[in-house]
Amino acid sequence: MLELRPNCEYCDRDLPHDSMEALICSFECTFCKTCAENILHNVCPNCGGNLVQRPIRPATALAKNPASTNRVVRKGRRN
Repeated sequence: MLELRPNCEYCDRDLPHDSMEALICSFECTFCKTCAENILHNVCPNCGGNLVQRPIRPATALAKNPASTNRVVRKGRRN
C-alpha cells in the first residue's frame, strides 16, 4: 500500500492524496511536478530512480487506508 506522503520532499509544498502534481520513485519518495521537472530532472535525489506520477487512491479506499500525515523534507534542500 502506497504511503501517499502529504508534501514535496524538496520544497515542502502540500500534495493532497488526490493531487495530480505528485510524483514518486519506487521507494515512495515524493516530489511536486515543478521540483521534479525543473530542479531534479525527473531523477530521485535519494535513490537515483526515475519519478512517475503518483496514483490517486479512490475516496472509498481512503476511509480504510488513509493517506500519510507524516511530512518528509530533504536535508540540505534549496528554496
